[in-house]
Amino acid sequence: MKKLVVILSAALFIYGQNAVAETYMISVNQFVEHPALDAVLKGVQDYFKDNGVDAQFKVHNAQANMGTATQIGQQMIGEKADLLVAIATPSAQATAQALKKAPAELKRPFLFTAVTDPVAAGLVSGFDQPTDYITGVSDLLPLDKHLQMVMTFKPDIKRLGVLYNAGEANSKATVATLKELSQEFGFKVVEATAAKTADVYPAAKSLVGKVDAVFIPTDNTIVSALESVLKVGTQNKLPVFAADVDSVERGAVAAMGFDYYKHGYQTGAMAKKVLEGTSPAMLPVEFQSDLQLQINLKAAAAVGVEPPTALIEQATKIYK
Repeated sequence: MKKLVVILSAALFIYGQNAVAETYMISVNQFVEHPALDAVLKGVQDYFKDNGVDAQFKVHNAQANMGTATQIGQQMIGEKADLLVAIATPSAQATAQALKKAPAELKRPFLFTAVTDPVAAGLVSGFDQPTDYITGVSDLLPLDKHLQMVMTFKPDIKRLGVLYNAGEANSKATVATLKELSQEFGFKVVEATAAKTADVYPAAKSLVGKVDAVFIPTDNTIVSALESVLKVGTQNKLPVFAADVDSVERGAVAAMGFDYYKHGYQTGAMAKKVLEGTSPAMLPVEFQSDLQLQINLKAAAAVGVEPPTALIEQATKIYK
């Protein structure tokens, strides 16, 4: 009997070692490479490293092409990963569609991240109503606070240009909200759309002479070609504001948004729960609350605007 106990104990010890050493396979559908989305991925990976989660990441990049994102989503289903992750709305939608069509034996838990409005994107029916397989972390912005920041910079704005890809559900939802808020703030929204990065520069130029400032939402197509917008802004003394704080270092005048590295880190924490056995259906959609204000003084001077003292004092980071 003692011998049997010893054998069982040894077996459990070996099993425990194997369980601890288990390496998870994470398949990622990232819509495009740009600083914000890259920071999300790094945040997820760093959370795993910091918290002892042994994982291999298979990262697919759609290069801002919706067709490619769809193909990646289908490919991910066949990889039989332990967890699917999609970074940005188009990739999340593509992955969700592939998962929906997959046979039961290939369905896997799926987390979206850097998705502004997962309800409008059709990923979940409500923030507190994740599906059996899908939940995630949203980067939904308090647009009213963002517009207050823009109006504090330029109180005389009558027409605010908005650049976005009409094919991105998150951007369409943001623009709809902007239009509603514009009545309260007393300006008109002027839209310019770009279906691909090559369209961004002409779309930005089309706003010259029609608007007093430009606002860029968390739109992957526009952010990927941000330098094209900034070039038009600088040449025409047109201030460019962004919803993505990483855009400020690149030359936007200011942004009020989230730290996307922290966003990814938060996603990593949710992923760990799922890998440990928690069903996505038990995890409501999460949000970030750590709102940041970043200002680029050089960019502001280049387009002839002076950051108000009140905003300088509130800023979490200032680029000179």
